[in-house]
Amino acid sequence: MADPEGRLYIDALLEGGPPGGAVLESAVRPRLLTAARARRRPMAQAPAWAEPFAGRVAAMDALLGSVAPDDWDKEIVEGWNVQELVAHLAAKDGLLAAVVGAPVAGPPIVADDPLGRTAQLQEHERDRPRERTREDWRTQADALCAHLTGTAPDTMVEQGGMTAPAMDHLLARMLETWIHTEDAAGVVGVRLPRPLPGHIHPAADLCVRLLPLTMLLSGMDGSGRAARVTLTGDGGGEWDAPLGLGETASATDVHITCEVKDFCFLLAGRGDPTAFPSTIEGDQGLGRDILLSAPVLSGP
Repeated sequence: MADPEGRLYIDALLEGGPPGGAVLESAVRPRLLTAARARRRPMAQAPAWAEPFAGRVAAMDALLGSVAPDDWDKEIVEGWNVQELVAHLAAKDGLLAAVVGAPVAGPPIVADDPLGRTAQLQEHERDRPRERTREDWRTQADALCAHLTGTAPDTMVEQGGMTAPAMDHLLARMLETWIHTEDAAGVVGVRLPRPLPGHIHPAADLCVRLLPLTMLLSGMDGSGRAARVTLTGDGGGEWDAPLGLGETASATDVHITCEVKDFCFLLAGRGDPTAFPSTIEGDQGLGRDILLSAPVLSGP
């Protein structure tokens, strides 16, 4: 982190202990906490079902507020530096904002595919001040949350060739923001608290419900079969998941147990599915196929 106040900015925002277990002297901590809380931008007003996304946006914004000037030029992922990564998040948030009628930051959308819009926004932001890029991304994300206040979570939305409930689209945005916040934190040397368990659980639920689609897109036929998925740790749970699209689970053929964050990150393309830390009981081949297919929907 750039400074002690920056560490406590994140501490104050997320109401956790200092990242990495750092301990600050009791005489200094209250003053820095006060300063940190004074400059933080609170989590956006959002309906309860949108709070997982709003929470990760606030965490990413807190991280960006603590990035040292030299760290903005570090490569984070896909060859992108911090500013280009923020532009990527703004691009994908903006595509969802456009289809639900929320304000969209940046120039008019020319390419409505994620990579095309990402390239457009990265070019737009390249010569702009980094703080302007951060501000526009955050303002757009907050506006998206505010716009959804009057929207039912099960409202069907078509975006990116996929028709799904609005809540699922926003959980996908939460997952990507979470992943890229962790990407950036790892490069710039920051340890962030995990999302709240109540924010992790619906994201994990989405990941489990995606398994029939990941298997289908990987060329694996899960029809007539089902898996019990036990995700350990705060925010985890247990699901009996059908592996064929449109099916309901009956008797399960395999039981997979793993840590909840690891599972979410596997579907997001972080981790090696051939060496994924898990316990498989029952049909070993089916269990391996499930894990191998899990990252198929991941992208930049």
